[in-house]
Amino acid sequence: MSGRTDSDTEPVITEAEEPTDDVSDARRARWTAAGSGALLTLAGLAAALLRLTGSAPALVPAAYALGAAVCAFAAFLGFRGRTRRALWLLIVGTMVMALGDQFD
Repeated sequence: MSGRTDSDTEPVITEAEEPTDDVSDARRARWTAAGSGALLTLAGLAAALLRLTGSAPALVPAAYALGAAVCAFAAFLGFRGRTRRALWLLIVGTMVMALGDQFD
């Protein structure tokens, strides 16, 4: 081998890097995902109840309820630390509720 034998391949760790920033970012992401999921769940359930009492087709409140259930599952995943999956499920749940609104 023609490489230098005295080369240092281990990364240099300085004291300036604090792991507490990563921990607080992760905690903030968990609470944001859980809070957004809970808020969208409540909004979807309220819309489903309002559409259920009105003259909308049965597909509309079902779509709102399904979207709310997806958002509730996203809130659960966000609380457990699966923030990336929770974000995608929040998007899907909101899209299902928007699709139900199109049938109204």
